[in-house]
Amino acid sequence: MNIIEQITIFASIAVAGYLIGSVPFGFIIGKLKGIDIRTVGSGNIGATNVTRAVSPLAGKICFALDFCKGLLPVLILKLLVAKGIIAAPAWGAGELFMIFSVVMGHMFTCFLGFKGGKGIATAVGGVAAVAPLPALAAFLTWLVIFKVSGYVSLGSILGAIALPVWTVVLAWLKVAAFPGWAVVIFFFLLAVVAVWTHRSNIKRLCNGTENSFKK
Repeated sequence: MNIIEQITIFASIAVAGYLIGSVPFGFIIGKLKGIDIRTVGSGNIGATNVTRAVSPLAGKICFALDFCKGLLPVLILKLLVAKGIIAAPAWGAGELFMIFSVVMGHMFTCFLGFKGGKGIATAVGGVAAVAPLPALAAFLTWLVIFKVSGYVSLGSILGAIALPVWTVVLAWLKVAAFPGWAVVIFFFLLAVVAVWTHRSNIKRLCNGTENSFKK
């Protein structure tokens, strides 16, 4: 495969992933209830704000849709490559680039003036398609921290940081296959993005003003 074909494949992944990721499910769910989710609570279009502004059920639906928004494009790409419908992207980076594209779409959706959510649920969905057991371990990390503390943001930050760690640990324990250091580095970069997108939450956690579901 020549360089032009490679560029075409990666460009196609970027466009498809970005557009799929840009679908603002949280905003749509809010509108169905007559609420502009961007004007209430934190103003975020993610599942946490939907839970607070609409209902717990709506928040769960939003999380599931955002999760699938990350999961399905990666699975479809893997299927297309396996069936020989499209050539495998160079360096085995196609799946990771798809995750990156859908997360960027969610964070900077073209449908809402390039202002979206934090991409945690979408990233978890994409990661689950590449490394399901580490993704499950990271999700359980989030769940435990959330249940103990009541802080979604704290669980999201620590769950994201735990992802590359769990990937290495589970491979070392021979519980899951090691996906390669490129994947571990990518997961680490996702953790960095998660910390950056939660920087305002970190400030509120430090000064004790962060919203908690235990309050």
